[in-house]
Amino acid sequence: MTAQANTTLRQQWMQVLARAGDALMSYEAELTAASYRRIRAPETGMVMVRGRAGGTGQAFNVGEMTVTRCVVRLDDGRTGYSYIAGRNKQHAELAALADAHLQGQEQERWMETLVRPLQRQQQHKRLQREADIAASKVNFFTMVRGD
Repeated sequence: MTAQANTTLRQQWMQVLARAGDALMSYEAELTAASYRRIRAPETGMVMVRGRAGGTGQAFNVGEMTVTRCVVRLDDGRTGYSYIAGRNKQHAELAALADAHLQGQEQERWMETLVRPLQRQQQHKRLQREADIAASKVNFFTMVRGD
């Protein structure tokens, strides 16, 4: 696998892990089974969120948001990182552990048992939310004006 493909794959699983929220807690026993140490304990801070007018215009500061980050290292030397929105330190640590595990020889097993189920769950929630929104959508172009 090329370096670019590895980077893209890692970005995908990091995104899924960052959005997993409480769903990641059900995998805690599996993730913490391996011995590890915290390189950077979970810590909460603020980051500036920037936007662009119209998506392509001049950049501007939207505001600040809370982020929690963590770095762990497994005993075999693999290092995992996480940055998650919010203040959930346990989520940040578990996401960093998952990142470290996903860099090893058992990557496909972790993808099948952890990342893909979380990804399907997130996709299902997104589709359900989109369906709820679509049900309340008003199409003004089909409304008839009174004469």
